[in-house]
Amino acid sequence: MLNVGRLFVLVQVADCGSFSAAADELSYTQSAVSQQVATLEAEAGMTLLERHARGVRLTVAGQALYEHAEGILARLEAAEAELAAIAGLRAGRLRMASFPTAGATLMPLAIATFRAAHPDIELTLAEGEPEQIAPRLSAGELDLALLFEFDEPIEGMDSLSRVELLSDPMYLALPGNHPLAGKSDLRLQDLRGEAWVQTSHESPCARHVVRCAHAAGFEPNVAFESDDYQTVQGLVAAGVGVALIPELALSVVREDIAIRALAPAPPQRQVFAAAPADARLSPATPAMIAILREAADGYESQGKRTEPS
Repeated sequence: MLNVGRLFVLVQVADCGSFSAAADELSYTQSAVSQQVATLEAEAGMTLLERHARGVRLTVAGQALYEHAEGILARLEAAEAELAAIAGLRAGRLRMASFPTAGATLMPLAIATFRAAHPDIELTLAEGEPEQIAPRLSAGELDLALLFEFDEPIEGMDSLSRVELLSDPMYLALPGNHPLAGKSDLRLQDLRGEAWVQTSHESPCARHVVRCAHAAGFEPNVAFESDDYQTVQGLVAAGVGVALIPELALSVVREDIAIRALAPAPPQRQVFAAAPADARLSPATPAMIAILREAADGYESQGKRTEPS
């Protein structure tokens, strides 16, 4: 395979018209330039330059190689410029995914902040549950994801790094006129006889609600399922059941439901950013993670979290 560095020397000699002029241009010695061209001719198996009294000129083979070399060097220069732009966050893309409630709260502000700072980076966002997103991240289909987990670790995290963002407690949602709505020191076992509204049974949140009920000594009577937390609130408001809802899903709370914290402490899910832990890491990923950390800190410190009513 022809050496790119020696192709560059050939182009310089042809453009400058002599070995000595090319040596001055490249800050090489004349003998070093001659040696590079001689080695290239040996690689090509042909004479590339004809020496004459006024300098050098390309042979037919040399002219053909010169024209190819110009294209090769131009492509390499373009590649270097593009890589520099990606490294400097002036080009490239960032493929992201998030679970829905973070996608509606943390992610919009983070995307707006990132785009204002790095307008030339192409951003995409997909939505799904952590168990759907993590394998796509591991497979290289995504560069960054917002995930959550309870006490049940997500499979496939071995090849991923994680940055903790916040703890997201789950609050009890009751109809506004429910007899337990005004009870202090409300515990999960107090809801033993209630009908429950929860997300679809295979979702992490639904599985955790069931685990919490089992720990409290009862099997929850799941009457309705919906993966839309506004629908869950509507069903609770209609009096057909109670629900445990993550705080991130309570950015908008209906006036006809009551939100209560469970004693002695509410169930928590850990929200974190995940990214590849190896060389596949996109240069834009650390910048977005830093912005997400600021968004999570702001969510906690600036009173954006819903307090139990």
